[in-house]
Amino acid sequence: MKFATALAFSDPLHFVELARTADRCGWDWLAVSDHIVFPRRLETRYPYADDGKPMWFADTPWPDPLTAIAAMAAVTRRLRFLTHVYILPARHPLLVAKQVGTVAYMSGGRVALGVGAGWMKEEFDLLGRDFHRRGASMNEAIEVMRKLWQGGMVEYHGSEVAFEGLQMSPVPAQPVPILIGGVSDAALRRAARLGDGWISVLHSTDELALLIGRINELRREYGTDVKPFEMVVACSDAFDVDGYRRLRDVGATTLCTAPWVLYGADPGSLEEKQDSLERFAEDVIDKMRE
Repeated sequence: MKFATALAFSDPLHFVELARTADRCGWDWLAVSDHIVFPRRLETRYPYADDGKPMWFADTPWPDPLTAIAAMAAVTRRLRFLTHVYILPARHPLLVAKQVGTVAYMSGGRVALGVGAGWMKEEFDLLGRDFHRRGASMNEAIEVMRKLWQGGMVEYHGSEVAFEGLQMSPVPAQPVPILIGGVSDAALRRAARLGDGWISVLHSTDELALLIGRINELRREYGTDVKPFEMVVACSDAFDVDGYRRLRDVGATTLCTAPWVLYGADPGSLEEKQDSLERFAEDVIDKMRE
């Protein structure tokens, strides 16, 4: 089982030093979240809270994930990076393919693109993207990016994106893995049909077992169960080695967590967060690999 640290809500000025620490003490991934802006008037309901309100404020930092990953990749050698999750249909896929492909190329292939359909209509409106077609837009974007990352002269003719022969360079030595987040039926089906993996929101172990089982059913239905597949999960009731082993047993391949929350550290203290990374590596990661 692999382990990822979620950097959401952390000071972006801490990212580089946290990456150095995680790289040194055995973490597998750092996960960087995504929002573009936070509007003064937010009318869209946040789907993961009962009251429909986000758990953060307008001044909560949301650095550009790919820029942040580039900075962290430059000071690490082994650690990998995951967008968790990138709002893909809010951007033009050619630009995303260029940015992600460049970071993947220059980092030696240490980047995976976790994507989601997005929930905040205001962001789409500001960028001139159609919120109500975001599912179809994401499906097409995944096809476009994979075609461009093949290298050489390619063309594409879709409903939203179309181009004659063109070439993007440089491209990664291997295609960038695309993991798909979400728990709706459409998201689970998209992950099973198009994804190299799935990213959960916060669930119990029993809930994750059902969701992972459903994705595996869909993968068999689509004939995609023969290829490797990541199950990246966040869990609300696993806090020790035994709990993480139960997650592994139900099919999770990567746990995404914030160890400073687990240990009650000060989230504003870089030193305490570094200590939490090291402590979790000793308490959990080393034991899981014995």
